[in-house]
Amino acid sequence: MKKILEFLAVIGIFLLTGCGVKNADNVLKDLEKKVNNASSYYLEGEMEIINHEDTYTYQVKVSYQKNDYYKIELTNTLNNHEQVILRNDDGVYVDTL
Repeated sequence: MKKILEFLAVIGIFLLTGCGVKNADNVLKDLEKKVNNASSYYLEGEMEIINHEDTYTYQVKVSYQKNDYYKIELTNTLNNHEQVILRNDDGVYVDTL
């Protein structure tokens, strides 16, 4: 009987401590804090540009490092035309491949 009560008490503690409520504001504040404190990040995505009746789709890869160093790779999905934007200590460079 004592073991059952101890087991139920432990389960009750886990349920009470594990059910914390986070609203959207708390999540956004936590995310903003992490982004502002990040020393680097990498992301990939897809960008779609609509110009009148034409639609262009690009694969985008971004690498960022503290002190505003970055590399952006844009690849057109139709013809694999690639453009790289690079910023380092020497300046900003745009390379078209």
